[in-house]
Amino acid sequence: MNLLTLLDMVAAGHGDRLALGTAQNGLTGEQLRDQAYAGASQVTAQDIDTVVFMGENGPAFPLALFAAAAAGVPLLPLNYRLAREQLHDAVARQGRTLLISDDTALAGLGNVVRAIGLRDWTELCAGHPPTPTAPVQPDPDEVAVLLLTSGTTAAPKSAVLRHRHLAAYVLGSVEFGGADADEAVIVSVPPYHIAAVANLLSNLYSGRRVVYLETFTATAWLETVAAERVTHAMLVPTMLARIVDELERGDTPAPTTLRSLSYGGARLPSTVLERALTLLPGTGFVNAYGLTETSSSVAVLGPEDHRRALDSEDPDVRARLGSVGRPLPSVAIEIRDEAGQPCPPGAIGMIYVKGAQVAGEYRESGPVTDADGWFATRDEGHLDAEGYLFVRGRADDTIIRGGENIAPAEIEAVLQRHPDVRDAAVVGIPDEEWGQRIGAFIVLKPGASATEDGMRAFVRQRLRSSKTPDAVHFLDELPHTPTGKVLRRELLAQAPQPA
Repeated sequence: MNLLTLLDMVAAGHGDRLALGTAQNGLTGEQLRDQAYAGASQVTAQDIDTVVFMGENGPAFPLALFAAAAAGVPLLPLNYRLAREQLHDAVARQGRTLLISDDTALAGLGNVVRAIGLRDWTELCAGHPPTPTAPVQPDPDEVAVLLLTSGTTAAPKSAVLRHRHLAAYVLGSVEFGGADADEAVIVSVPPYHIAAVANLLSNLYSGRRVVYLETFTATAWLETVAAERVTHAMLVPTMLARIVDELERGDTPAPTTLRSLSYGGARLPSTVLERALTLLPGTGFVNAYGLTETSSSVAVLGPEDHRRALDSEDPDVRARLGSVGRPLPSVAIEIRDEAGQPCPPGAIGMIYVKGAQVAGEYRESGPVTDADGWFATRDEGHLDAEGYLFVRGRADDTIIRGGENIAPAEIEAVLQRHPDVRDAAVVGIPDEEWGQRIGAFIVLKPGASATEDGMRAFVRQRLRSSKTPDAVHFLDELPHTPTGKVLRRELLAQAPQPA
C-alpha cells in the first residue's frame, strides 16, 4: 500500500466530509484528492526529482505531500529556521527540484526548476483542471518522504521513509473511518517533523477533519480549539507547558470539546503533566513515543493508564505516569545490554524496535537495521514487569563521570521539581580529572531567585553526591528544537571549557 491508496480510500469512503481546514472554509476528501492530482500533473510535466516544501502549517503542505506521491517523487519538508548554508546544501542535493516556499532566496539555486509560493501553490492546485484519471500508483518501496533528523547532539541526517513504512504506521494504529463526523484535530507541530506527517495521514484515514494552526501560541491554540470545536490534539512538551501556564492565569477558559490530547517528541516534566491532568479532567491524555526513523509512534500510554497512575497509591503503578506506555500491537520492542543480549524487566539498556513501519534508513548511510530488522534507537530505557516502556534518554547524552554512567534525565527531573525552576537541562562537560563533569543549565520562574549552591544542595538531598551538578548556569531560555527537544550541543558550547 502507498500514500496515494490512502488518499483514494479517504475520497471514496468519506469523501463528502470536510477533511482539511476550517468548518467554514475547508476541503472535502474528494476535493483534497482532486487538487492533489492537479498539483501532481504540474510536477510530472516538469520532470521533477523532488518536491521541497519549506513553510508553516496550512493546506499547502498536505497538497504538496499527496501531489508528490501522485507524481512518484519524494517530498522533503525543510525547517525554515535552519542556517542558510544548511538549507542551500539540503536543496542542492535533491536533483531537479520543485520548491514550494515563500523564501525567494533559495529559488536561485541551479537545480530548482520551479519555485512557487505557498498561496500560489494552493491556488494552482485548486484552479487547474483535475487529472481525468488517477495517476499511476507508486510502488510501496519508493521513497515517499525525506526528513532531516533533529540533530540535538550532532549534525542532522536525512531519514528515508518509504510508502510502505508510512502506510504500515497508519494501518497499524488507526481504524479506517473510525472517527465521528463531528471530530476535528488541531495540528500545530511543524510540517518538517514526523508527527506532522503521521498526524495528517492517520487523521485523514480515520475521517477526522484536520485543522492547522499556522504559528503556535498558547492563546491562539486555545482560541482555535474553541472556535473549531476541536476534539483531538497533539502537542510537544513546550507547547503543553505554555498552554498549562495560560490556563492557570485564568484569562482563557479551558476547552470543553477536547476529548483526547496526545503529547510526545521530548520528555515532559512530571510537574507539567500533573497540572495538565488537573486542569483538563475530561480530556484523555496519550503519551506517544516514536522516532522519525520509525514513522512516528511505536509505544503509547493511554488515557486510562494516565488516570490510574495519577490516582494510584501503588508506587509501581504511579511510576507509569513517567513511562511512554506499551508497544503498538504491530511493533516489537526489546531492551538490550552492551553485548546485544535482551535485558530482564527493570534493567536499563538500549531500546530496539522492529515492525513494518520501522524504516531505519538514512540517505547518507543506507539501512542501519540489523539482519532481523531490528533498529537501535540510541535511546536508553527499561521495560517493567507489565511491559511498560520507560525512556531514560539518548545514549549519546549519558554522562560518564569518574567511570559512573549518569543519566541527565534523572537530575533534570529533580531540578524541575524545585519550586523556583521553570526548565532545566543537564549535560556532560569535558574534564581532565573526571572525564566529564555535570553541568546544569536552569531557567527560573519569573520573579524567582536562586543560587548555584542552593540548587546543588537541592539535588544532593535527593540524589547521591556523585550526581550533584559540578556547575550551575542560569539562562533566560534553554535552546530547543521547534519540537521541544533540548539542543544539548548548544548548551555545551556555552559551558566554560577546561584550559
